[in-house]
Amino acid sequence: MRLKTVQIIAALTAAIAFIMAFIAAGVLLVSGLFMALGLAAVAWLALSLIRQVNAVRGRKTATLTRP
Repeated sequence: MRLKTVQIIAALTAAIAFIMAFIAAGVLLVSGLFMALGLAAVAWLALSLIRQVNAVRGRKTATLTRP
């Protein structure tokens, strides 16, 4: 059975679309990973700033005394 030109072009187009779908899925996975890492970094930064503010508030502040 001899393949026609249209069938060969359709098969190549399907193969390219299939490969592009896998590339897009990989990009989505990597993008989601970087998004999660960025979110974790922002959460760590926020928590460290909150701890720092709470530590400053917990210290006794200086009071002015007038004679």
